[in-house]
Amino acid sequence: MTTPRTTTVTPTPTNTPPNPSPKALSAARTTATTTRVLRQLTHDPRTIALLLLIPCVMLLLLRYVFDGNPRTFDSIGASLLGIFPLITMFLVTSIATLRERTSGTLERLLAMPLGKGDLIAGYALAFGTLAIIQSALATGLAVWFLGLDVTGSPWLLLLVALLDALLGTALGLFVSAFAASEFQAVQFMPAVIFPQLLLCGLFTPRDTMHPVLETISDVLPMSYAVDGMNEVLHHTDMTATFVRDALIVAGCALLVLALGAATLRRRTA
Repeated sequence: MTTPRTTTVTPTPTNTPPNPSPKALSAARTTATTTRVLRQLTHDPRTIALLLLIPCVMLLLLRYVFDGNPRTFDSIGASLLGIFPLITMFLVTSIATLRERTSGTLERLLAMPLGKGDLIAGYALAFGTLAIIQSALATGLAVWFLGLDVTGSPWLLLLVALLDALLGTALGLFVSAFAASEFQAVQFMPAVIFPQLLLCGLFTPRDTMHPVLETISDVLPMSYAVDGMNEVLHHTDMTATFVRDALIVAGCALLVLALGAATLRRRTA
């Protein structure tokens, strides 16, 4: 008597596609990302101290460089009040984000059900929180302790300084995608920040530049940041030009944040 054979049927594996990252922004996911980034920053108090104090120290130094001619400080202090936060936030954000890219943190986060919008908004909110504190400290120091003479409201100065800091944050998030090391991230500063610094109208009025340079300056966001500061410096009320300049700076920050989100791709081997 022969024993009947039993055949084991192996089920055919089915390829289950991974769950795609959520498209819509989620307040919970964005808040969780913001909290994580802020918690990491608290482990580096020296970076936070430098981030918050460098603009104040630079303004203090500038005030006493022009101690014999306070009007010079009044004429350029407001502009630098917006430029210093932009530069410092650009450096800190680009380096901090690059560390997370190179360490694989962003790779792991993108493998989770976390949308690119949630991730970039979380980073922007975290660094934006520091930008608010930084801008408030620098503006308060310049106006109430260093005697920066402005015709308009100091709150408008604070608004432009904050928008500039957020723009620096957005630029830092964006350029971190193109750097392979922290040294390369710092090298982006001459390419991204210095041309804007030279063409923004800080050293000479933009309408006196070569026509080609004036045209280039018209598309650089720092030019409108300086123009906005000058509007507060010379006008009592909020002007239409100030509103236009503030909206352009804010729009550029949002545009660069969107470009930064587009660079968030998984880097699989």
